[in-house]
Order: sequence, then structure tokens, then C-alpha cells
Amino acid sequence: MRITVLGTGLVGGAIARDLAGEQGWAIRAVDRSEKSLDKLRDQAGIQVACKDASDDATLGAVIGDADLVVNAVPGDIGFRTMRRIIDAGKDVVDISFFGEDPFELDDLAKQRGVTAIVDCGVAPGLSNVIAGHVHRNMDKVESYLCLVGGLPVVRSWPYEYKAVFSPLDVMAEFTRPARFVEHGELVVRPALSDVELIDFKGVGTLEAFNTDGLRSLARTLDVPFMKEKTMRYPGHANLARALRDSGFFNTECIDVDGTQVRPIDVTSRLLIEQWRLEEDEEDLTVMQVIMEGQHNGRRERRDFYLLDRFDAATGTNSMARTTGYTCAIAARQVLTGMFTRKGVCPPEYLGATEGCYEHLLAELGQRGIHLDAAVTDLSATADHPEINRFQRKIA
Repeated sequence: MRITVLGTGLVGGAIARDLAGEQGWAIRAVDRSEKSLDKLRDQAGIQVACKDASDDATLGAVIGDADLVVNAVPGDIGFRTMRRIIDAGKDVVDISFFGEDPFELDDLAKQRGVTAIVDCGVAPGLSNVIAGHVHRNMDKVESYLCLVGGLPVVRSWPYEYKAVFSPLDVMAEFTRPARFVEHGELVVRPALSDVELIDFKGVGTLEAFNTDGLRSLARTLDVPFMKEKTMRYPGHANLARALRDSGFFNTECIDVDGTQVRPIDVTSRLLIEQWRLEEDEEDLTVMQVIMEGQHNGRRERRDFYLLDRFDAATGTNSMARTTGYTCAIAARQVLTGMFTRKGVCPPEYLGATEGCYEHLLAELGQRGIHLDAAVTDLSATADHPEINRFQRKIA
């Protein structure tokens, strides 16, 4: 098998190394940064190419002989890169988390006979796989709630935050309106709103706030209550909201002494160093998915809990592990014929496919990423599934 990985940052690099572990597979790692590629040069099974895949001719050359492409480029070029990959007739797994509607590419993918898995990280990604699996196996799902966050272990003023993604992608979470489902209707609220404190065992007190993480689930699942919130250390949302409302994330140019400047470009340049995870800096990923519904004549609550930490043995950050390995395992499912559906496929389609959920969890477990699950019988309670009720129950 020949796989091209576009983008070799912390997450893309983890994906390339993981896929290179398969005997007989050839990985081409493509990035315009020599520094990003340097960490992969001595890895067996990986060929590096320092090229700018935003150029059409270059992209065509680096994916021309690929059996599958991993799209790990920044979100601002993710959609158009995805379109070109699909148009070239290549199966693709995407973690660029672009803001455009991926289903706009569904007809093209089906015409080209392409499997295009989108949003295949941890959340969206693993959370969607869980949702699809539970939705397939319960008689009726009444509610879905996901709380998720990636955090540094050492909290450094002022942001107490570090990122494995492009700062532009993180800032998009602070500006893009958050979409939820309440009483079966789509509801839109501002990002960074509805801040609340949550205690997570093994971590401590975190804050949860609205972001647009629900994404495809609002379209693909018939569930009357659905919500996702992002987790950070307390105070982060207010700081981000102050920057946003002051215009630091604006994309329209302003005049600065005769020079046209986009505020978001300046902010990104300033934050990229402050938010950069240093080599061997420890981080953690925490996620809880809560779903309630009907199963075999009784009401049930199903909890899924993930707490993952930096892997000192390999020097791989937790967010790179949980995002990258989920993507790499999904790529294996496509390459080995376990998942064959054509068109644009969000990860909940994997969760609803026989064997994919179990395979994903087993493979994550082999990499030290463990998802704890519990089932609670709610048939004796008289409560109704209001989404805010679940937030008070998280322990």
C-alpha cells in the first residue's frame, strides 16, 4: 500500500509514523517545512518530500500513485485540498477540520468512487464513532453530550493552553457559531458562551464552553438533544472572548500607518509561540460522552470516558496520539476493506458499520489509549432527557 500524508506537524507526523509500522506499506510524508520533515527522515518506511501541496501540480504529483491520502493540512486550505484529492479519485481520511460543509463534496466523491472520511480526530472523530455505534445498537437515542479538551499538564500564564494544531484552526473555534440540537431543532449560539465549571476525576476543575464541535452529527443522527462543549482550564474562555470581541481574530484588513493588516494574522504570529508545545512537554486529553435512550424496553445511560497523557516512551503528545491514531486506524479500515462506503463519510458512519467500532477501540488500546464505558439503568427514574441535566451529573 502507498499512502501520502499531507502535513507533518505534531499530528500529521504521528499519523505517518503509525502507518509506517505496517510491513510492506510505503508512506510519503509531504510538508513545506523542512523542520517538520526532519523528525521523519530516519523513520523506516517513510519517504519525505518538502513541497507545497497547495499548488495543484505539486499535489497531483505527490498523490498520483497513492492508494490513500491523509489530509492533515491547516483548516483554511483543508476543503479545497480535499476537493482536489477526491477529484483525483483517491480515497482520503481528513483531519483538517475545515469550516465548509463537507457534504458539498459528497456527489463528487460518489462519482469518483471515493471513500472520503472527514473530521477523523478525537472530537470530532472518536466521539462520532461512539455516537454512531450507540445509535445503531440502541432502540432510540434521546440525547448526546460530549465534553472534550486537550490541555498542557503545566499551566503557564496567561493562557494555560498549548496546541498541536495551527493557531488559526484554534481561533476558528472561538469565532465560528456553535450549533446544537434541542427538541429536534437546530439551535445556534455564540462560541465561548454558556461557561460552566466541571470536575473531572484525575484532572480537577475545568471549564466547559460552547464551540462548534457537533458538526456532522446534527445532520446524520436523529437525536432530539445533542451538544458538544470544549474543556479548558478555568478563565480561558473569558480571555479568548476578550480577544475576539476586541477584534484580534478579525479577518478583514485594517490600516496601520498606511499598511493593510489582517488582525488575525498578527494574533496568530504572536500566539503561535505562546501556544506551541515544547519538545517533550507533557499534555493530556480528556473526553466524556454521555448518551441516553431506550434499549430493550428500558431507559439507559451510556457513559464513555477518556483520559490520555503524553507518551514519554515515544515523545508523542496526547492530543497528537488521540487525534492521529484515530485517523491512522480509520485509514487502515479503508485500506483493508473493513470500511467500503463511498462518498463523504463522517466518523459516525464507521461507528455504525459492523466491526469498525470494536476494531478501533482494540487498536487504540494497543497504543495505550483506553476508553472506559459504563451502562446505567434509568428505567426507574421519571426524568426527561434535557441536555442541561446531564451537565450537572458529570463527576
